[in-house]
Amino acid sequence: MINNIIKVVLLAVIVVLAYLVVESVMEPVRFKKETDHRSQAVIDNLIEIRSAQMTYKSIHGKYTRSFDTLIDFLKTGEIPVVKMVPDPTDTTFTKSIRDTIGYIPVADSLYRKKPGYQVENIRFIPFSDKKEFTLEAGTIEKGGVKVNVFEATAHYNTFLKGLNEQMVINIIATKEHIEKYPGLKVGSMVEASTDGNWE
Repeated sequence: MINNIIKVVLLAVIVVLAYLVVESVMEPVRFKKETDHRSQAVIDNLIEIRSAQMTYKSIHGKYTRSFDTLIDFLKTGEIPVVKMVPDPTDTTFTKSIRDTIGYIPVADSLYRKKPGYQVENIRFIPFSDKKEFTLEAGTIEKGGVKVNVFEATAHYNTFLKGLNEQMVINIIATKEHIEKYPGLKVGSMVEASTDGNWE
């Protein structure tokens, strides 16, 4: 009778230990899979922000630090359609004239392959309960020249919330240890770059 009880207890201990071993292996795998999934959604939004900012700058000559301004531009702005024609006064045939032949809505230019895209959502970090990306814009000096710059950021704490807390802390600590931004960002307020830190 006692032997049977010991066997049952040992079997239960073995099952629990096996479960814990499997969990210790699977938890990081699940965490990485979910982190990759969430990160990709954030990256997709950051790419949209970059496209919108670059289009805005092509019209206004600078970036904006306001999502309201950027979204209004995406909804109502227009991009000139320019045709290059030879300058009739140039006998060398090397000069040309930029001739604006019309305008197309910004939304049609950027989102024609994404029917139903809601431009209002560009400001929100996925998986964050509608928290907004931090958006900065301004100028920096590089080699004696003023350069327009922008930066949009999303901290890991915002879009990895609800996942294994210690693993999130570890990712943040790893980035901070090498003096990198602990999250995803596009652009830079200190470099003339529109790259994302995932590229």
